[in-house]
Amino acid sequence: MHTNGLSTELFPPLPDGEFEIIYADPPWDYKGQLQHNGPGGIDTGGAIRHYPTVTLDTLKNLDVASIAAKDCLLFLWATNPHLDQAIDLGKFWGFKWATVAFVWDKKRTNPGHYTLSRCELCLVFKRGRIPRPRGARNIHQLVSEKRGRHSEKPNVVRVRINKMFPEQRKIELFAREAVQDWYSWGLEINGA
Repeated sequence: MHTNGLSTELFPPLPDGEFEIIYADPPWDYKGQLQHNGPGGIDTGGAIRHYPTVTLDTLKNLDVASIAAKDCLLFLWATNPHLDQAIDLGKFWGFKWATVAFVWDKKRTNPGHYTLSRCELCLVFKRGRIPRPRGARNIHQLVSEKRGRHSEKPNVVRVRINKMFPEQRKIELFAREAVQDWYSWGLEINGA
């Protein structure tokens, strides 16, 4: 098990072994910032109300490189305010920036500081070559699924990744539930 100096109270140890597909939705730190429904509006929550958030430096201490196969893809969710941190994190974990894998239209607008927010990005990074054998190559980037629980990502993204890479060993970091044929790792669940 790999911890690389992280408190086991904060995160469980990473599993032994290597994965060709790593799917991660980090608990980005918003410095305690809450969301509001407009000027003078009521508090509608924030990440810190739902789970422990962590800083970029803490995320960098997670030894993801140790579980990445020689040829591996990292699918990394990035909230818009954390886009620069997500790119930095993917590179720090030993991957090369590739592109935006998925754009999620949440079909529900959130207040933002500049524009009303409705989309979230899932980035893809590469280590070595694209894992083989490849599956489907006609997977759409746009995901239009109504937002559910706070920070819950649409299952269709995992389904699309499975179609693209049906034979590869997969892990979901910061998982909330077990998913068939994936190793699930996180505070709310560990192993599958």
